[in-house]
Parts: sequence; structure tokens; C-alpha cells
Amino acid sequence: MSNANNLVEPTPRSQTQSVDSSAHGRSGGGGTPTRLRLRGSGGLELAADQFGPVDGPLVVFLHGGGQTRHSWKQTGAKLAAAGMRVVTLDARGHGDSQWSPDRDYTRETMVADLTLVLEQLDAASAPGGGAVVVGASMGGITGLLTTATPGGASIRALVLVDIVTRPEPEGVARVIDFLSKHRDGFDTLDQVADAVAEYLPHRPRPANTDGLRRNLRQRDGRWYWHWDPDMLRDRVEDPSAMIEQMEAAASALRIPVLLVRGMQSDVVSAEGAAAFQALVPHAEIVEIGGAAHTAAGDDNDSFTDAVAKFVVENLK
Repeated sequence: MSNANNLVEPTPRSQTQSVDSSAHGRSGGGGTPTRLRLRGSGGLELAADQFGPVDGPLVVFLHGGGQTRHSWKQTGAKLAAAGMRVVTLDARGHGDSQWSPDRDYTRETMVADLTLVLEQLDAASAPGGGAVVVGASMGGITGLLTTATPGGASIRALVLVDIVTRPEPEGVARVIDFLSKHRDGFDTLDQVADAVAEYLPHRPRPANTDGLRRNLRQRDGRWYWHWDPDMLRDRVEDPSAMIEQMEAAASALRIPVLLVRGMQSDVVSAEGAAAFQALVPHAEIVEIGGAAHTAAGDDNDSFTDAVAKFVVENLK
């Protein structure tokens, strides 16, 4: 993968700070984030936004596959207004983070990235002695697996957004099918809106397509998803191995855990949520009616309220 494709649409340097310069006495405010430059495994540059006071409880958000940090913008602003330090991260190969030159998007590398990010954010010194990690789908898997490593010592609570140790195979296949389509891009934003509406039939098709731009990049007059399509190339997953790895991590959890499930989700069923709670008896479960796998975006107010309540309660 050519480096010319790395860090698409970068923020001007005057608007961007390294984590070192932003971590002491500065704030992105409730609604206007500060751009951070972080380093992942192998020195890959990772983009992040920071909201709120830097001395507030640290909440780190990890998006799902094919999404970007902008998925959390509304939630980040609301939690920051409540006094929390919120960092929303673009995973490698997504958004404004660099693409892996050797197509390294394994679970182990994502865990290594998060471990390094938590170190750079000085999570261990945050109020409460660590970060609350909120992860949706792919991001939730990363957060869960990180708790089972030495880097997990910096995670003091975990929020899983519509992901469990035994996700429904049909739902997972539908997600991968959507991510695998349209590698040749789109002529117009209306075509993008049609593709999203087909994948998310429970949501109304957006009348204004401008909001889709944040998840897209434009090249040679065509629109492409804002993530590396090679993330799925040569991907050979052994579901049984992943399940075993996730169940081992879940069984060892002793920190507070919240599972947020969309009641219309085809990835996390009621049975899957119950199986997860059998592994993690102390886990709280919040179900959002009318929401599917994209629970945070389907009902952002209910999602944000659940996360804020969980964070505040676990500061006591």
C-alpha cells in the first residue's frame, strides 16, 4: 500500500496537537475537540479527537469496523460537557489514521495499538486509576482482549457496544458483506446514501447527504469509504479460535462491565447476551429498543445516558 494513501485529508498542523502538548491543562471543550496524533504498533500514526477537561475521568472510544472516530462525536461532546475527558480514536486503516503498509489488521495488533494509546494518554494516572474503554463491535473486541494483557491494567471499566463473545454468525456475515462491497467507490453521495439505507433499513434514509462525507474520502472524482479495503483482503478467521480467546478474556474480567445491546441487533441476540452474562455475572446489560447493531447511532441519547450513568457510578 503506497504511503500516498496514508492519512487521507489530514487536519492542518496548526489545528493538530501531539498528545504531549495537549495532555497538560488544555481542553477541547464540550463541543470542539482537539486533534491528537498518537502512535500505534510499528510507529503507525493514529488520529484521535479529545473533548473536555484533561483532568476529568478518561473515557476512550473505539469504533466498529468500517467506521471512524466521528461515530462518537455527539456522545463525546455530551460526556465532555459533564466533565469527562473523552478521546475518540480512529483505528489503524480507518478515518485519518494511517493505513498499515503490510496490511496488518489482526486482533493482536489492534490490542497493541490500544495498549500504546493508553500509555500515551497516561491512563494509569487518570481519575479512578485508569480509562473507561467503550468499544463497538470491532472496537469492543479490541477492548475486551486488551483487558487480558498487561496493558489491561490501565482499563478500569469496559463498555461493549453490541458485541459479545458469541456473536450471531448470520449477523457477522452481513456486516462483512457490507464492508466488502463497493470497493470501486461511488459516483455520488446519493449512491452512498442508498448503500447505507440498504444496510440499515430500520433507519430513515438521510435527506441531506452531506453528513456522509466524514466517513468518505474522495479521489479522482469518486467517493470511497474512509478505510483501507485491504483490511478484509486475505482475511482468514477461525471463529472458534476467536470465541475461545474472547471467552477466556471475559471470564477473567473483574472490572465493571456494561453491555449495550440493540434490541433489533442481528449480531447480538438475547441468547448471546445471556451467555455473556453467564461468563461475567457482574456485567450490567442495557437494551435499547428500536436500535440494531449500530446501537449508538440508532438512539444516541439513550446510548449516551447509559454510558454516562455507568461512568459516574463507577467513579464512586
